[in-house]
Amino acid sequence: MSSVPTPKSLDLDREKGLTVHWQDGETSFYPLHYLRRMSPSADMRQLRQEMSTNRLVVLPDTGPASDLRATNAELVGRYAMRITFSDGHRTGIYSWDYLRSIDPANTKADGPEP
Repeated sequence: MSSVPTPKSLDLDREKGLTVHWQDGETSFYPLHYLRRMSPSADMRQLRQEMSTNRLVVLPDTGPASDLRATNAELVGRYAMRITFSDGHRTGIYSWDYLRSIDPANTKADGPEP
């Protein structure tokens, strides 16, 4: 059982990012480009791992930051959510534990691995 609080509410601004109000009173904001980069999908996890050891590896081009949008979001059980991005990416399932661990206010830019 996780000790990470669950969200009290989720607010997805499809052009800016996700705001999570946690049960413990904390609030986290995740810009869309950050969520896309930190997707817990297997392909993005592998790419971030490769980037940490090879400076020549680059992230795929998702277009200008102003063009990336969230086109859909859905809850996955009681433990996570899935976001579909305008570039077609939708394979990452963001668990509450993972979202809390990558809170931009509390982590370095690359964040932990899921």
